[in-house]
Amino acid sequence: MEYTTVIFLLELIGTVAFASSGAMAGIRKNMDIFGVLVLGITTAVGGGCIRDLILGIHPPKMFHNFSYVGAAIATSCLLFLVIYIKKELLESRFLETYEQVMNAFDAIGLGIFTVIGIRTAISVSDDSNLFLLIFVGVVTGIGGGMLRDIMSGSTPFVFVKHVYACASLSGAVCYIFLRTRMGDAAAVILSAAVVIIIRLLAAHYRWNLPRIRR
Repeated sequence: MEYTTVIFLLELIGTVAFASSGAMAGIRKNMDIFGVLVLGITTAVGGGCIRDLILGIHPPKMFHNFSYVGAAIATSCLLFLVIYIKKELLESRFLETYEQVMNAFDAIGLGIFTVIGIRTAISVSDDSNLFLLIFVGVVTGIGGGMLRDIMSGSTPFVFVKHVYACASLSGAVCYIFLRTRMGDAAAVILSAAVVIIIRLLAAHYRWNLPRIRR
């Protein structure tokens, strides 16, 4: 399998993971099918869209290749249909299991999109601008989730729980450090793994950054 195909498959996995979290947020907010679709699509491709606008890629990548939006639509519709047919799933232990599975997929999506964001920035800009690369990588990873929370009327998850942005930031720095030392393929795998491990450990042990409690 070619390396570009592997990257594309990783992007689709991340897209499905993020679309699921966006669609479920819409379902929990009692949105109709259109609202659920919008939230699913926004969560899945929102970060990449912001990245492309920052990098001057016009139109954004999501409009060049419908696969990403298509995967988000299919995922959101499927989840809505399942919950619509069996509404009791929202009140059962299924939801707890679903949350655990989605947490894992969300971590995978965060890791994949953080690294893909930096790779995209390197392909169209000067790779010596470390601030740009790291910023774009983190925005690609967390941007869709932030848009999801804002559109659904919630405080962005990234600001309140489980060192979400810090996991993305760690993976971004790791990728930039490893890329010239181990090659792109190894750097992608290891950096994404760093994000996933930090994210899952933070969720499991409920790690949070310091805050002022009232």
